[in-house]
Amino acid sequence: MELSSRDRTFALVGILLALFLGAIDQTIVSTALPRIVEDLQGLSRYAWVATAYLLASTALVPIYGKLADMYSRKRIELVAVGLFLSGSFLCGLSGEFGPLPILGDGMNQLIVFRGLQGLGGAGLFAMAFIIIADLFPPAQRGKYQGLVGGVWGIASVLGPLLGGFLTDYAGGLIPGIEGWRWVFYVNVPFGALALWFIITRMPPLRPRGAGGRLDYLSALWLILGLVPFILALQLDKTRYGWLPRMAMDSGDFQAESLVTVSLLVVSMGAITLFVTRSLASRNPILDLGLFRNRVFSTANVAAFFFGAAFMTVLIFLPLFLVNVVGVSATQAGVSLIPLSMGLVAGSVISGQLVSRFGHYRRLILTGGLILFLATILLSRMDPDVPYGRVLLYMVICGIGIGPSLPLFTLAIQNAVDVRKIGQATSASQFFRQIGGTVGAALMGTVLAMGLASSFAGSELPESLATRGFASPQARLSATGSANVDADIRAGFDRSYALLERAVREGDREALTRMLGRVQLPEESRTQVRALIASERALDAAQREESLAALRERWERDVERVSREVQTVIRAAFTLSITRIFLGTVMIVAVAWSATLFLPELPLRQTFEPVERPGET
Repeated sequence: MELSSRDRTFALVGILLALFLGAIDQTIVSTALPRIVEDLQGLSRYAWVATAYLLASTALVPIYGKLADMYSRKRIELVAVGLFLSGSFLCGLSGEFGPLPILGDGMNQLIVFRGLQGLGGAGLFAMAFIIIADLFPPAQRGKYQGLVGGVWGIASVLGPLLGGFLTDYAGGLIPGIEGWRWVFYVNVPFGALALWFIITRMPPLRPRGAGGRLDYLSALWLILGLVPFILALQLDKTRYGWLPRMAMDSGDFQAESLVTVSLLVVSMGAITLFVTRSLASRNPILDLGLFRNRVFSTANVAAFFFGAAFMTVLIFLPLFLVNVVGVSATQAGVSLIPLSMGLVAGSVISGQLVSRFGHYRRLILTGGLILFLATILLSRMDPDVPYGRVLLYMVICGIGIGPSLPLFTLAIQNAVDVRKIGQATSASQFFRQIGGTVGAALMGTVLAMGLASSFAGSELPESLATRGFASPQARLSATGSANVDADIRAGFDRSYALLERAVREGDREALTRMLGRVQLPEESRTQVRALIASERALDAAQREESLAALRERWERDVERVSREVQTVIRAAFTLSITRIFLGTVMIVAVAWSATLFLPELPLRQTFEPVERPGET
């Protein structure tokens, strides 16, 4: 059916609104999450809120692509939006009615409902590119796919601001409803508007190929392969390492160290069964013959590495700002706005240029060179780098990454059989997401190892023991070096309170026990020994005089220790994170090199495929 320009515009608005829902959700929730876990008393399950969404949204992307090749795109989009809105509304209700059967407390409810959101979110991202492919031929498609990157960038800016505002101020809208719940409820009006556009303005957009039946067994093996794989990457590697470890006392393998390996083994087994089933199935979830297409295979390899580079910058740049530069968490979050703005500019401009000139590979390579330059600049940062300069680096990163978001998908869609465009498009999204997940996990391990090595090789002051620093790298990466001074002072104050009480009570035995249990600065320890050795009892005035002298020396020690620890922390994080960015330079180089081998085919002016010998 021939679509009018008006129909195309309304359909495009509908899917971009739906995409905006999924994009803004990824940032708006992270801002509110600290308040959520405090209210639901689920700090120990903090990470699972994001992990549940990630597992569902990543694993379902290839399945949405297959469904789009079998059924009406409109129906699939409606299902995706419906699932997402249902999950959003239920997330807002988490814990409202206390513990529920099977689901348990409010935190467990939130985790489950975030997974439901993820089931819909997978469709919002995959279907956006698939439906645009139905609305516009490849020669025109680039400028519209560039809008997808623009929507994502705008959502990335608005999400943290809106999340913080709703969490802090929306609690008064309706008495008894906490502000953080509106972070989820706000999706409902946007979703209702998107549904109206899709239901009333979007044509059915039926696939051009034969329908067939979904291969449920293939889908099962795919999910069983992807979920353990993603979970293994997301686990805290300081606790669940990559390799099995022996217990020091018994010589047996530690159970926690086997978790990651076990998950990866299960994943490999299920993926093997998925590949076997796909080769034998008449209607596989992903036609593995697509990998014989040079454009498809090369673009996905390059997109994997671009995804890894993007996620590395996104995660570790704020960590550098907090722990090295010493800015607040809010300022670190604001630093991502220039990245998003650069990404919007790079995505939209490249989309316009490719529609005008038709050369997608040149634009991706140009963007890759810009990203390469930006990551080199990031790898050369030192503790004294100005905050404004970091923001400039982020703009350059965004401009470099921007072209890769729409153009790899455009290249793939232009090269494959239109009957398999859903599978091919979702595969492009999937490989980019998996690349980001793998990159973040591996670089997280690099960070943990680098910090552990730096702290082990440095001479941290003994007084750290008074603050319970069992795991400095984990503690510091979470709180930031800006909080270290307060932490050190609190530790010293606890020790001084014990000392003060013992001196005022004239309890020499308590003072003796303190010398064995509490880490004191050496000069203060000498003063305490003098008090213990004193043969005559000190009167009240002498005790206060001794305490005043101790307190004066104590304050100097606090300042000295704080400076020493700050120096160690900044050096450790600088070394570790700049090594990560140096690794990112190499990742970008691999992505750029793979793009060199990407065939550049003429963009089709129609929706019909063109036979290209040797490319399929």
